[in-house]
Amino acid sequence: MSFAHPLWLVAAALAVAAFAWLYTTVERRRDAQALVYSNLDFALGAMRPSRLPATAMLVAALVGVGTLAASLAGPRFTARVPTRDGNVMICIDTSGSMRARDIVPTRWDAARAAARAFIDAVPTGTRVGIVSFSSGANVIQAPTSDLDVARDALDRIPPANGGTAIGDALNAAASQLPDKGRRAIVLLTDGVNNRGADPLEASQQIGARGVVISTVGIGTSGSGEIIPGTNQLADIDEAALRTIASNGGGAYAQATNAADLTATFRRIALDTVWEKKRIDASLPVAFGGGVLLLATFLAGLATGKMP
Repeated sequence: MSFAHPLWLVAAALAVAAFAWLYTTVERRRDAQALVYSNLDFALGAMRPSRLPATAMLVAALVGVGTLAASLAGPRFTARVPTRDGNVMICIDTSGSMRARDIVPTRWDAARAAARAFIDAVPTGTRVGIVSFSSGANVIQAPTSDLDVARDALDRIPPANGGTAIGDALNAAASQLPDKGRRAIVLLTDGVNNRGADPLEASQQIGARGVVISTVGIGTSGSGEIIPGTNQLADIDEAALRTIASNGGGAYAQATNAADLTATFRRIALDTVWEKKRIDASLPVAFGGGVLLLATFLAGLATGKMP
């Protein structure tokens, strides 16, 4: 929490101190007057049980005064809120290497499950679209705010086969995004670009439009995994993925198992389609302090012990 006018906190502390002094002064005078007209032993015995509620009301009143005064300092806190105009394109690699089983049951299945977790994590109203890519790129689903439609589109992702056209995937995803608003591309791949447009150039152009690009590498470099049906190693070009993410103002993450992949996609969902905003809490804080003071006043009336 931060304060727009922190000097008012000094005033709040002084107000609490002044109220405490005034309260204790009034109480002492009241007790002194009571002793003048009462039997001393009886008065002392009668006053003992009343100290606890009186102390509780004093503490409540002090908190109320302090809270009410602190509201003048302009308390602010940072909260994560959903973006009103979020548009996200998920690019899923469906090249032949995604058939590898180092991630159970396969990289391809784990990628779809992670994409589903991403959709589950975005706030209502976010528009989500899906691109699959291998030797080329295909828009499986244009951005839609109907998240059930987006989930259903995951079942239309073609089976893993072919090369890896990362640049084409980025361009296809960018073509589906509007010119304004919160826009993001989430790229998941387990390979090295070997088809189509240069992904580094594509990411520079897309990033210049204000589109955030996050990249996720699935599997590990040097794992020894062979692309099914070939004699080629299923490696990740991590340097390129980091550069792509940097060009788009996003971040690169690596996932080596299905659980990591799902968790990574959920985290990206929070980072890309939720945003942090400073919220002015002055009114709620003042209201809370006022309610507490009112409750303390009413309790004092009910018990005959005005704070």
